[in-house]
Amino acid sequence: MAGVYVYGILPGDIQIDPGATGVGDPAGEVRLVRSGDLAALVSDVELDKPLGRPEDLFAHEELLDSVAAEVPVLPLRFGAVVASDEAVAEELLQANHDEFATALEQLEGHAEYVVRGRYAEQPLLREVLSGDPRAARLAEQIKGADPDASRELRIELGEIISNAVAVKREDDTRAVGDALAGYVEASVVRPPSHELDAVYAAFLVRTDAAGDLEQAIRTLARDWEGRIDLTLNGPLAAYDFVGVPTGS
Repeated sequence: MAGVYVYGILPGDIQIDPGATGVGDPAGEVRLVRSGDLAALVSDVELDKPLGRPEDLFAHEELLDSVAAEVPVLPLRFGAVVASDEAVAEELLQANHDEFATALEQLEGHAEYVVRGRYAEQPLLREVLSGDPRAARLAEQIKGADPDASRELRIELGEIISNAVAVKREDDTRAVGDALAGYVEASVVRPPSHELDAVYAAFLVRTDAAGDLEQAIRTLARDWEGRIDLTLNGPLAAYDFVGVPTGS
């Protein structure tokens, strides 16, 4: 039994190159289902083969990101499956027409970029200890001490370091936002996924300012060399800036 997997919503007047494939095993060919001035990017999937392989998630994101580099797209969350092309047209596109049309209009000329930075561990530790006399004293007390006997001191030092890193993360994330302020329309700070995360934020960027944004990140990366490893990923589909029902 087959279903229709929906990747995202696009303007109805676009064309896609034939031959692209999407999620599933075997992967279905990607096509468009149109309804008036809207279209849905879809492919057929076998419902008796559950989705969720890393390859499926990669295919979902790669397809949406490649489309977002060319036209506005409202990404649906991974795993959105409906019964038929008719259901896509009627229950998804027609039923949500005004919301989708407004969101696509707002996204016109924009794309998402994600900035990620990770602290270098030893420079970070030196920063914390040099800025907090209590932490520095604890580090000296712990050095060479029996782990069991110094357990409470280690816990206290760990809490001081964790709190200090949280403050530095907030300050460094703000610094990135300030550096990019002239090029972005909106931003979302994502929760850190690692204890050494310095910056993890998504930005909605005007496509005509993408080059300036990339230069600003290069400048900041040079300034932070040896302290924070800074990367920029994009253009991406605007995952962090739209809320789209799945139609499932």
